[in-house]
Amino acid sequence: MIDRPLDLDAVRAFILIVELGSFTLAAEATETTQAAVSLKLKRLEERLDCRLVERTPRHVQLSAQGAAFLEHARELLKVHDRAFSVFTEQQERLVIGISDHVAGPELPALIARMNQQDRQLLIEVRIGSSSDLLRSFDRRELDAVIARFDAGRDDGKIIATEKFGWFAAEGWQHRTGDPLPVATMPEPCGVRRLAEKYLDEAGIPWTEVFVGGGVMAVSAAVMAKLGVAALARRMLPLGANDVGIRLGLPELPSLPILLHTRVRDGRSHTALSELSVAFKGAVRD
Repeated sequence: MIDRPLDLDAVRAFILIVELGSFTLAAEATETTQAAVSLKLKRLEERLDCRLVERTPRHVQLSAQGAAFLEHARELLKVHDRAFSVFTEQQERLVIGISDHVAGPELPALIARMNQQDRQLLIEVRIGSSSDLLRSFDRRELDAVIARFDAGRDDGKIIATEKFGWFAAEGWQHRTGDPLPVATMPEPCGVRRLAEKYLDEAGIPWTEVFVGGGVMAVSAAVMAKLGVAALARRMLPLGANDVGIRLGLPELPSLPILLHTRVRDGRSHTALSELSVAFKGAVRD
């Protein structure tokens, strides 16, 4: 029989380890050390007298007991937060801008998880180009922005870097002698400028065949076999292939993802830390 209550911080650490798939990322999300996170999990396992997580050099995996405990752990934190919310005055609001080139297919699940973890925090997300979002941030219309690196700014914190490549639909062929057909986003997209720069410096003739208002539109043009596009792999639908080497295109660099924020503490700060680490995990995978 369990005669002492569970440490809620340890329970929260266990959930983060599972959801982020890493002790290191869980430590970054809580702004502590990996050793501290490991110690919390160890004490929780000792308290429950079972092993919750199987540790391997590359990833963590739930044990049978951990899988059975996970939903109960989540429910325990929900009940705690609901009870605590009785004494809070009002719901806090966090308005985040996320660059179209950063927001990937995992975004809805990440936001849903954040809302479930803290019912007193309302998260509003706006998707757009990095330049537009940063202008809104400067006008104080946004609390934070997660965007690609902007050469004109030095106020962001790098949370991840992501490799870009040249992608085309399976079976698409470039006709010899024709300029390279490129699908891209409109100015002033930084990835567009980067692709143009590398093609021009390599002396590769190219022509713009599609301009889309977002990454999804550009990806659709790629899958429709209109041409190639400079994109990150995680943004692509199934069936897109990296054709850079086959076509002799210049290798594109890894681009940093930065967090610009004026939020320094409270619920919003905690949520931003967890979201930043979740993006890092998604890019890493």
